[in-house]
Amino acid sequence: MSAFARVIRMFLVVAIGLLGSTGEVTGTERSSQEAIQVPADQPAVQRALEYLRDTEPETLENQVAICEIAAPPFHEAERAEEYQRRLAELGLEKVRIDAVGNAIGERPGVGDGPTVVLSAHLDTVFPPGTDVTVTREGEVLSGPGIGDDCRGLTVVLAVARAMQEVELETEGTVIFVGTVGEEGVGDLRGVKHLFGDELEGRVDYFISIDGTGLGVTHRAVGSHRYEVTYKGPGGHSYGAFGMPNPIHALGRAIGKIADFQVPRQPRVTFSVGLVEGGTSVNSIAYETTMTVDMRSESVEELGEIDSQFREAVQAALDEENSRWESDVQLEVEIVSIGVRPAGQTPADSTMVQAAVEAAGFLGVEARLGGGSTDSNIPISMGIPAITIGGGGRGRGGHSLHESFDAIDSHLGTQRAFLLTSALAGVR
Repeated sequence: MSAFARVIRMFLVVAIGLLGSTGEVTGTERSSQEAIQVPADQPAVQRALEYLRDTEPETLENQVAICEIAAPPFHEAERAEEYQRRLAELGLEKVRIDAVGNAIGERPGVGDGPTVVLSAHLDTVFPPGTDVTVTREGEVLSGPGIGDDCRGLTVVLAVARAMQEVELETEGTVIFVGTVGEEGVGDLRGVKHLFGDELEGRVDYFISIDGTGLGVTHRAVGSHRYEVTYKGPGGHSYGAFGMPNPIHALGRAIGKIADFQVPRQPRVTFSVGLVEGGTSVNSIAYETTMTVDMRSESVEELGEIDSQFREAVQAALDEENSRWESDVQLEVEIVSIGVRPAGQTPADSTMVQAAVEAAGFLGVEARLGGGSTDSNIPISMGIPAITIGGGGRGRGGHSLHESFDAIDSHLGTQRAFLLTSALAGVR
Protein backbone atom coordinates (compact mmCIF):
# COMPACT_ATOMS: atom_id res chain seq x y z
CA MET A 1 0.00 0.00 0.00
CA SER A 2 1.44 3.39 -0.99
CA ALA A 3 1.95 6.17 1.55
CA PHE A 4 -0.77 8.22 -0.12
CA ALA A 5 -3.22 5.31 -0.06
CA ARG A 6 -2.56 4.82 3.62
CA VAL A 7 -3.38 8.49 4.30
CA ILE A 8 -6.65 8.12 2.42
CA ARG A 9 -7.44 4.96 4.35
CA MET A 10 -6.94 6.81 7.61
CA PHE A 11 -9.30 9.59 6.57
CA LEU A 12 -11.92 7.13 5.36
CA VAL A 13 -11.85 5.29 8.65
CA VAL A 14 -12.61 8.57 10.36
CA ALA A 15 -15.22 9.46 7.76
CA ILE A 16 -17.38 6.41 8.37
CA GLY A 17 -17.45 7.28 12.03
CA LEU A 18 -15.83 4.12 13.31
CA LEU A 19 -19.14 2.23 13.23
CA GLY A 20 -17.86 -0.41 15.59
CA SER A 21 -17.44 2.08 18.42
CA THR A 22 -19.23 1.31 21.67
CA GLY A 23 -18.20 4.48 23.48
CA GLU A 24 -20.45 7.38 24.30
CA VAL A 25 -20.72 9.75 21.34
CA THR A 26 -22.17 13.21 21.66
CA GLY A 27 -24.64 14.73 19.24
CA THR A 28 -21.97 17.23 18.21
CA GLU A 29 -19.59 14.42 17.31
CA ARG A 30 -22.19 12.55 15.26
CA SER A 31 -22.88 15.58 13.12
CA SER A 32 -19.15 16.09 12.67
CA GLN A 33 -18.70 12.48 11.57
CA GLU A 34 -21.28 12.89 8.86
CA ALA A 35 -19.44 15.99 7.58
CA ILE A 36 -16.04 14.31 7.27
CA GLN A 37 -15.46 13.44 3.62
CA VAL A 38 -12.11 13.00 1.91
CA PRO A 39 -12.06 12.28 -1.86
CA ALA A 40 -9.65 9.55 -2.89
CA ASP A 41 -8.00 11.77 -5.50
CA GLN A 42 -6.86 14.45 -3.02
CA PRO A 43 -3.05 14.95 -3.40
CA ALA A 44 -2.71 17.90 -1.01
CA VAL A 45 -2.41 15.69 2.07
CA GLN A 46 0.69 13.92 0.80
CA ARG A 47 2.28 17.20 -0.29
CA ALA A 48 1.70 18.66 3.15
CA LEU A 49 3.31 15.67 4.88
CA GLU A 50 6.37 16.01 2.67
CA TYR A 51 6.48 19.74 3.29
CA LEU A 52 6.36 19.27 7.08
CA ARG A 53 9.18 16.74 6.94
CA ASP A 54 11.35 18.95 4.75
CA THR A 55 10.76 22.14 6.75
CA GLU A 56 11.31 20.65 10.20
CA PRO A 57 14.61 22.59 10.51
CA GLU A 58 12.64 25.82 10.09
CA THR A 59 10.14 24.59 12.66
CA LEU A 60 12.96 24.04 15.14
CA GLU A 61 14.31 27.54 14.51
CA ASN A 62 10.87 28.94 15.26
CA GLN A 63 10.74 26.85 18.43
CA VAL A 64 13.93 28.48 19.67
CA ALA A 65 12.83 32.00 18.70
CA ILE A 66 9.49 31.69 20.50
CA CYS A 67 11.08 30.14 23.57
CA GLU A 68 13.52 33.02 23.97
CA ILE A 69 10.59 35.37 24.59
CA ALA A 70 9.83 35.12 28.31
CA ALA A 71 6.25 34.22 29.26
CA PRO A 72 6.07 34.05 33.08
CA PRO A 73 2.74 33.25 34.74
CA PHE A 74 0.30 36.13 34.12
CA HIS A 75 2.91 37.91 31.97
CA GLU A 76 2.47 36.24 28.59
CA ALA A 77 1.71 39.44 26.64
CA GLU A 78 5.05 39.80 24.81
CA ARG A 79 5.00 36.21 23.59
CA ALA A 80 1.31 36.53 22.68
CA GLU A 81 2.01 39.58 20.54
CA GLU A 82 4.76 37.72 18.68
CA TYR A 83 2.47 34.75 18.22
CA GLN A 84 -0.26 37.01 16.87
CA ARG A 85 2.25 38.47 14.41
CA ARG A 86 3.22 35.01 13.19
CA LEU A 87 -0.42 33.93 12.78
CA ALA A 88 -1.09 37.04 10.70
CA GLU A 89 2.06 36.48 8.64
CA LEU A 90 0.70 33.08 7.62
CA GLY A 91 -2.33 34.76 6.09
CA LEU A 92 -4.90 33.57 8.61
CA GLU A 93 -8.08 35.54 9.13
CA LYS A 94 -9.55 37.31 12.17
CA VAL A 95 -6.15 37.32 13.84
CA ARG A 96 -6.47 38.85 17.29
CA ILE A 97 -5.60 38.82 20.97
CA ASP A 98 -8.75 38.35 23.01
CA ALA A 99 -9.81 39.88 26.32
CA VAL A 100 -7.67 37.58 28.50
CA GLY A 101 -4.60 37.46 26.23
CA ASN A 102 -5.13 34.42 24.00
CA ALA A 103 -3.64 34.80 20.49
CA ILE A 104 -6.07 33.54 17.83
CA GLY A 105 -6.16 33.13 14.05
CA GLU A 106 -8.78 31.44 11.89
CA ARG A 107 -8.68 29.47 8.64
CA PRO A 108 -12.24 29.35 7.29
CA GLY A 109 -13.60 26.16 5.80
CA VAL A 110 -15.15 25.97 2.36
CA GLY A 111 -18.25 24.14 3.56
CA ASP A 112 -20.34 23.43 6.62
CA GLY A 113 -17.92 21.05 8.31
CA PRO A 114 -17.02 20.98 12.00
CA THR A 115 -14.94 23.69 13.64
CA VAL A 116 -11.63 22.39 14.98
CA VAL A 117 -9.42 24.26 17.44
CA LEU A 118 -5.69 23.48 17.40
CA SER A 119 -4.09 25.02 20.46
CA ALA A 120 -0.97 25.25 22.63
CA HIS A 121 -0.22 27.31 25.72
CA LEU A 122 1.87 30.47 25.82
CA ASP A 123 2.78 30.52 29.50
CA THR A 124 5.64 28.84 31.35
CA VAL A 125 6.16 28.00 35.02
CA PHE A 126 9.23 30.24 35.33
CA PRO A 127 9.17 33.58 37.17
CA PRO A 128 10.14 36.96 35.71
CA GLY A 129 13.88 37.37 35.30
CA THR A 130 14.55 33.74 34.33
CA ASP A 131 17.24 33.37 31.67
CA VAL A 132 15.36 31.87 28.71
CA THR A 133 18.33 31.53 26.37
CA VAL A 134 18.18 28.31 24.35
CA THR A 135 21.37 26.39 23.57
CA ARG A 136 21.87 23.67 20.97
CA GLU A 137 24.14 20.64 20.90
CA GLY A 138 23.56 18.42 17.91
CA GLU A 139 19.86 17.53 17.82
CA VAL A 140 19.25 18.60 21.42
CA LEU A 141 17.80 22.01 22.31
CA SER A 142 18.03 23.12 25.94
CA GLY A 143 16.24 25.95 27.74
CA PRO A 144 13.37 26.63 30.13
CA GLY A 145 10.07 25.71 28.46
CA ILE A 146 11.66 24.39 25.25
CA GLY A 147 9.38 21.36 25.28
CA ASP A 148 6.53 22.58 27.49
CA ASP A 149 5.16 24.32 25.61
CA CYS A 150 7.37 26.01 23.03
CA ARG A 151 7.21 22.80 21.06
CA GLY A 152 3.41 22.83 21.07
CA LEU A 153 3.25 26.47 20.01
CA THR A 154 5.61 25.80 17.11
CA VAL A 155 3.71 22.72 15.92
CA VAL A 156 0.47 24.73 15.82
CA LEU A 157 2.20 27.27 13.55
CA ALA A 158 3.72 24.52 11.40
CA VAL A 159 0.33 22.92 10.78
CA ALA A 160 -1.14 26.27 9.76
CA ARG A 161 1.85 26.94 7.50
CA ALA A 162 1.52 23.55 5.79
CA MET A 163 -2.20 24.02 5.17
CA GLN A 164 -1.52 27.40 3.61
CA GLU A 165 1.43 26.15 1.58
CA VAL A 166 -0.49 23.34 -0.15
CA GLU A 167 -3.72 25.37 -0.27
CA LEU A 168 -5.55 22.61 1.58
CA GLU A 169 -9.32 22.98 1.46
CA THR A 170 -11.24 21.80 4.51
CA GLU A 171 -14.98 21.62 4.91
CA GLY A 172 -14.74 23.00 8.43
CA THR A 173 -12.94 25.98 9.94
CA VAL A 174 -9.67 25.46 11.79
CA ILE A 175 -8.89 27.93 14.58
CA PHE A 176 -5.28 28.21 15.73
CA VAL A 177 -4.77 29.41 19.31
CA GLY A 178 -2.03 30.21 21.81
CA THR A 179 -3.64 30.22 25.26
CA VAL A 180 -2.66 31.93 28.48
CA GLY A 181 -2.86 30.53 31.99
CA GLU A 182 -2.45 26.80 31.43
CA GLU A 183 0.23 26.32 34.06
CA GLY A 184 -0.24 26.29 37.83
CA VAL A 185 -2.33 29.07 39.33
CA GLY A 186 -3.17 30.27 35.84
CA ASP A 187 -6.12 27.93 36.43
CA LEU A 188 -6.75 27.40 32.70
CA ARG A 189 -8.07 30.94 32.43
CA GLY A 190 -7.27 31.16 28.72
CA VAL A 191 -9.19 28.07 27.64
CA LYS A 192 -12.00 28.83 30.10
CA HIS A 193 -12.45 32.16 28.33
CA LEU A 194 -12.39 30.48 24.92
CA PHE A 195 -15.29 28.20 25.76
CA GLY A 196 -17.15 30.58 28.03
CA ASP A 197 -16.94 33.66 25.81
CA GLU A 198 -14.63 34.04 22.79
CA LEU A 199 -15.57 30.82 20.96
CA GLU A 200 -18.67 29.87 22.94
CA GLY A 201 -20.88 27.45 21.03
CA ARG A 202 -18.57 27.27 17.99
CA VAL A 203 -16.16 24.42 18.73
CA ASP A 204 -16.80 20.82 17.64
CA TYR A 205 -13.33 19.41 18.30
CA PHE A 206 -10.48 20.69 20.47
CA ILE A 207 -6.85 19.55 20.09
CA SER A 208 -4.26 20.78 22.55
CA ILE A 209 -0.59 20.22 21.80
CA ASP A 210 1.29 20.16 25.08
CA GLY A 211 4.85 18.99 25.53
CA THR A 212 6.72 16.33 23.59
CA GLY A 213 6.39 12.75 22.40
CA LEU A 214 3.45 11.19 20.61
CA GLY A 215 1.12 10.29 23.46
CA VAL A 216 -2.62 10.96 23.51
CA THR A 217 -4.17 12.38 26.68
CA HIS A 218 -7.90 11.66 26.58
CA ARG A 219 -8.59 11.40 30.32
CA ALA A 220 -8.73 14.72 32.17
CA VAL A 221 -7.17 14.66 35.63
CA GLY A 222 -9.22 17.10 37.65
CA SER A 223 -7.85 19.14 40.52
CA HIS A 224 -9.12 21.24 43.40
CA ARG A 225 -6.65 23.72 44.89
CA TYR A 226 -7.16 25.74 48.02
CA GLU A 227 -5.48 28.32 50.20
CA VAL A 228 -6.33 27.74 53.87
CA THR A 229 -5.63 30.47 56.44
CA TYR A 230 -6.00 30.17 60.22
CA LYS A 231 -6.28 33.55 61.98
CA GLY A 232 -6.14 34.90 65.52
CA PRO A 233 -4.94 37.96 67.45
CA GLY A 234 -1.44 36.58 68.05
CA GLY A 235 0.75 37.54 70.96
CA HIS A 236 3.94 36.92 72.93
CA SER A 237 4.94 33.27 73.15
CA TYR A 238 5.40 33.56 76.93
CA GLY A 239 3.17 36.44 78.01
CA ALA A 240 0.16 35.37 75.94
CA PHE A 241 0.63 31.65 76.39
CA GLY A 242 -2.67 29.80 76.71
CA MET A 243 -4.44 31.20 73.67
CA PRO A 244 -5.07 29.11 70.51
CA ASN A 245 -2.22 29.20 68.04
CA PRO A 246 -2.91 29.40 64.29
CA ILE A 247 0.26 27.47 63.46
CA HIS A 248 -0.74 24.69 65.83
CA ALA A 249 -4.16 24.54 64.16
CA LEU A 250 -2.48 24.36 60.79
CA GLY A 251 -0.25 21.55 62.03
CA ARG A 252 -3.30 19.62 63.20
CA ALA A 253 -4.89 20.05 59.78
CA ILE A 254 -1.76 18.91 57.95
CA GLY A 255 -1.56 15.83 60.16
CA LYS A 256 -5.15 14.90 59.35
CA ILE A 257 -4.61 15.43 55.62
CA ALA A 258 -1.44 13.33 55.72
CA ASP A 259 -3.48 10.42 57.11
CA PHE A 260 -6.07 10.41 54.31
CA GLN A 261 -6.65 6.95 52.83
CA VAL A 262 -7.34 7.09 49.08
CA PRO A 263 -7.97 4.46 46.39
CA ARG A 264 -5.33 3.47 43.86
CA GLN A 265 -7.95 3.07 41.13
CA PRO A 266 -9.24 5.50 40.19
CA ARG A 267 -6.12 7.29 41.32
CA VAL A 268 -6.52 10.05 43.91
CA THR A 269 -3.68 12.28 45.15
CA PHE A 270 -3.29 15.04 47.72
CA SER A 271 -0.49 17.35 48.82
CA VAL A 272 0.16 20.33 51.06
CA GLY A 273 2.45 22.29 48.79
CA LEU A 274 3.25 25.53 50.60
CA VAL A 275 3.19 26.71 54.24
CA GLU A 276 3.62 30.35 55.23
CA GLY A 277 3.13 32.49 58.33
CA GLY A 278 4.39 33.46 61.72
CA THR A 279 6.06 36.57 63.10
CA SER A 280 9.10 35.43 65.08
CA VAL A 281 10.37 32.56 67.18
CA ASN A 282 9.00 34.19 70.35
CA SER A 283 5.56 35.04 69.00
CA ILE A 284 2.22 33.29 68.73
CA ALA A 285 1.36 33.83 65.09
CA TYR A 286 -1.65 35.89 64.17
CA GLU A 287 -1.96 34.15 60.81
CA THR A 288 -0.66 31.14 58.91
CA THR A 289 -1.51 29.70 55.50
CA MET A 290 -1.14 26.49 53.54
CA THR A 291 -1.93 25.60 49.93
CA VAL A 292 -3.47 22.22 49.16
CA ASP A 293 -3.70 20.33 45.86
CA MET A 294 -6.03 17.33 45.32
CA ARG A 295 -6.37 15.42 42.04
CA SER A 296 -8.24 12.56 40.41
CA GLU A 297 -9.61 11.44 37.04
CA SER A 298 -12.85 10.57 38.86
CA VAL A 299 -15.39 13.32 39.45
CA GLU A 300 -16.87 11.33 42.34
CA GLU A 301 -13.56 10.62 44.07
CA LEU A 302 -12.44 14.22 43.68
CA GLY A 303 -15.65 15.33 45.35
CA GLU A 304 -15.12 12.80 48.15
CA ILE A 305 -11.59 13.89 49.01
CA ASP A 306 -12.69 17.53 48.82
CA SER A 307 -15.28 16.78 51.52
CA GLN A 308 -12.67 15.02 53.67
CA PHE A 309 -10.35 18.00 53.29
CA ARG A 310 -13.01 20.45 54.48
CA GLU A 311 -13.87 18.25 57.44
CA ALA A 312 -10.20 18.02 58.41
CA VAL A 313 -9.70 21.78 58.26
CA GLN A 314 -12.75 22.41 60.44
CA ALA A 315 -11.88 19.64 62.91
CA ALA A 316 -8.38 21.08 63.34
CA LEU A 317 -9.88 24.49 64.12
CA ASP A 318 -12.30 23.03 66.68
CA GLU A 319 -9.58 20.99 68.38
CA GLU A 320 -7.19 23.92 68.70
CA ASN A 321 -9.90 26.23 70.03
CA SER A 322 -11.08 23.66 72.60
CA ARG A 323 -7.52 22.83 73.67
CA TRP A 324 -7.18 26.08 75.64
CA GLU A 325 -9.29 27.73 78.31
CA SER A 326 -9.24 31.06 76.54
CA ASP A 327 -11.68 33.72 75.41
CA VAL A 328 -9.69 33.92 72.18
CA GLN A 329 -11.07 31.86 69.30
CA LEU A 330 -9.36 31.26 66.00
CA GLU A 331 -11.08 31.50 62.63
CA VAL A 332 -10.32 29.73 59.36
CA GLU A 333 -10.75 30.88 55.78
CA ILE A 334 -10.77 28.48 52.81
CA VAL A 335 -10.25 30.10 49.40
CA SER A 336 -10.40 28.21 46.11
CA ILE A 337 -7.34 29.04 43.98
CA GLY A 338 -7.96 26.58 41.16
CA VAL A 339 -10.53 24.17 39.79
CA ARG A 340 -9.80 21.84 36.89
CA PRO A 341 -12.73 19.54 36.12
CA ALA A 342 -12.26 15.82 35.54
CA GLY A 343 -13.71 13.69 32.75
CA GLN A 344 -12.74 11.89 29.55
CA THR A 345 -13.15 11.65 25.81
CA PRO A 346 -13.87 7.91 25.38
CA ALA A 347 -11.00 5.82 24.06
CA ASP A 348 -13.21 4.40 21.31
CA SER A 349 -14.55 7.78 20.20
CA THR A 350 -13.95 9.06 16.68
CA MET A 351 -11.50 11.67 17.89
CA VAL A 352 -9.25 9.37 19.91
CA GLN A 353 -9.29 6.69 17.25
CA ALA A 354 -8.37 9.27 14.60
CA ALA A 355 -5.33 10.21 16.70
CA VAL A 356 -4.35 6.56 17.07
CA GLU A 357 -4.81 5.98 13.33
CA ALA A 358 -2.73 9.05 12.47
CA ALA A 359 0.13 7.81 14.63
CA GLY A 360 -0.17 4.35 13.15
CA PHE A 361 0.13 5.72 9.64
CA LEU A 362 3.42 7.33 10.65
CA GLY A 363 4.65 4.03 12.03
CA VAL A 364 4.47 4.92 15.73
CA GLU A 365 2.29 3.86 18.64
CA ALA A 366 0.00 6.39 20.28
CA ARG A 367 -0.17 5.59 23.98
CA LEU A 368 -3.38 6.68 25.66
CA GLY A 369 -3.29 8.29 29.09
CA GLY A 370 -4.50 10.96 31.45
CA GLY A 371 -3.27 14.41 32.43
CA SER A 372 -4.21 17.91 33.47
CA THR A 373 -4.25 20.18 30.42
CA ASP A 374 -6.30 22.76 28.55
CA SER A 375 -8.47 19.88 27.30
CA ASN A 376 -10.00 19.50 30.78
CA ILE A 377 -12.40 22.33 30.06
CA PRO A 378 -13.99 21.15 26.79
CA ILE A 379 -14.02 17.54 28.05
CA SER A 380 -16.02 18.65 31.09
CA MET A 381 -18.50 20.34 28.73
CA GLY A 382 -19.01 17.21 26.62
CA ILE A 383 -16.99 18.56 23.68
CA PRO A 384 -14.61 15.99 22.12
CA ALA A 385 -11.10 17.01 23.13
CA ILE A 386 -7.66 15.49 23.52
CA THR A 387 -4.13 16.66 24.19
CA ILE A 388 -1.27 15.30 22.10
CA GLY A 389 2.50 15.61 22.31
CA GLY A 390 4.39 17.62 19.73
CA GLY A 391 6.93 14.94 18.81
CA GLY A 392 10.57 14.58 19.72
CA ARG A 393 11.65 13.62 23.22
CA GLY A 394 11.64 15.92 26.21
CA ARG A 395 13.51 15.76 29.49
CA GLY A 396 13.54 17.87 32.64
CA GLY A 397 10.15 19.51 32.18
CA HIS A 398 9.45 22.49 34.46
CA SER A 399 13.16 22.78 35.27
CA LEU A 400 15.84 25.23 34.20
CA HIS A 401 17.61 22.33 32.48
CA GLU A 402 14.68 21.29 30.29
CA SER A 403 15.74 19.81 26.95
CA PHE A 404 14.20 18.69 23.66
CA ASP A 405 15.71 15.96 21.49
CA ALA A 406 14.66 16.72 17.91
CA ILE A 407 15.36 13.28 16.42
CA ASP A 408 12.32 12.41 14.25
CA SER A 409 10.49 15.41 15.69
CA HIS A 410 8.78 15.98 12.32
CA LEU A 411 6.50 13.07 13.22
CA GLY A 412 4.84 15.33 15.77
CA THR A 413 4.01 18.01 13.22
CA GLN A 414 2.84 15.42 10.71
CA ARG A 415 0.58 13.69 13.25
CA ALA A 416 -0.96 17.01 14.34
CA PHE A 417 -1.61 17.91 10.70
CA LEU A 418 -3.22 14.55 9.90
CA LEU A 419 -5.49 14.67 12.91
CA THR A 420 -6.55 18.29 12.42
CA SER A 421 -7.23 17.79 8.71
CA ALA A 422 -9.16 14.57 9.29
CA LEU A 423 -11.47 16.17 11.82
CA ALA A 424 -11.98 19.35 9.79
CA GLY A 425 -12.74 17.28 6.67
CA VAL A 426 -10.49 17.60 3.62
CA ARG A 427 -12.33 18.41 0.41
